[in-house]
Amino acid sequence: MSELLQLPPLTRIGHGTHGKRCLTGLPATQVDVDPSKLALVFYCLGTLDVLDQLDKTRIDEKERWREWIWDQQASGPYGTGFKPSSYMTPEKQSTDAEYSDDNTPAIIVTYTALLSLAILRDDFARLDRPGLLKFLRACQKDDGSFSSEPLGGDSDLRMVYCAFAISSMLDDWSGMDVDRALEFIASCRSYEGGYGQTPFGEAIGGTTYCALASIHLAGKGSSLSAAERQKTIRWLVQNQQEPSGGFRGRTSKDPDACYCFWCGASLSILGDGDLVNESALASFLGSCQFKFGGIAKAPGEHPDPYHTYLSLAALALHPPGEGTQGTSTSWKLHPLDPLLNAKRETANWARLYIPGHKS
Repeated sequence: MSELLQLPPLTRIGHGTHGKRCLTGLPATQVDVDPSKLALVFYCLGTLDVLDQLDKTRIDEKERWREWIWDQQASGPYGTGFKPSSYMTPEKQSTDAEYSDDNTPAIIVTYTALLSLAILRDDFARLDRPGLLKFLRACQKDDGSFSSEPLGGDSDLRMVYCAFAISSMLDDWSGMDVDRALEFIASCRSYEGGYGQTPFGEAIGGTTYCALASIHLAGKGSSLSAAERQKTIRWLVQNQQEPSGGFRGRTSKDPDACYCFWCGASLSILGDGDLVNESALASFLGSCQFKFGGIAKAPGEHPDPYHTYLSLAALALHPPGEGTQGTSTSWKLHPLDPLLNAKRETANWARLYIPGHKS
């Protein structure tokens, strides 16, 4: 680069405080996000993890978070998974059928629960692995896709990715028909080179990540032809906008901090992360920082745990390069596993303990 970019400090303490603030009072507060609370927990814990701030958290706090997550594991006629929260569960039901058809586990929060427990370095002794495989089978549909819950709900590439990530962490793919799932992924490919949420949908950065990560988690990266791979890379690279440096999620849209991860991680999965303009990316994300902590979707917006974590995850994958001034130690983050979307140490822990066959 001929012109050096000047970065502000990455306000690590403020971002960690934002994450802890959003965790405060679990499970009694934040009632408005009860239907997705366990996903929120992952973004907050992930923020603390990638910033290396969990060691500064009290042991009793971490234990309370861990116990709350395990309280959401529920068994029933469709297997075992995790519920988003105690939302609409008036009391603890019997261990024979802890949930009813009106209150089933959800596949996205089951994925975030497993990673959250890995962040907290749980040994997974309480995980019902056979029940989890049964739950995955109950969520897969005839077309190979997965529904968000056993009895229906959203059915798109987000759920497919969660099923693949769970199977990979379990080191057991018997909970799904992998070939049918891969056929569904292929059917979501767009003429642009990205992937839509469902067949014939517009290419989106987030679901393109879900497709590519799923394919590679299953060890099927070679199933993409050279022409397909190049077309996808071209579309992803074009999504990094000048002069802001941020990534957009769809053609002709504005850049958004979360897509800095979804598109940047997709390029990393394809082995072309070096095509990201890392200094410009850091400059954009630096401008999205909120003065009291947290990172917003765009400059001037209010922060939230989702964009805070994904922004930091993007920076962990694509740290600012030498063509940037002001790259103090505040910008140095631990390496990230792009396939599971977790700090590499956390992903390694998950792969070691979740299968349950550690000697």
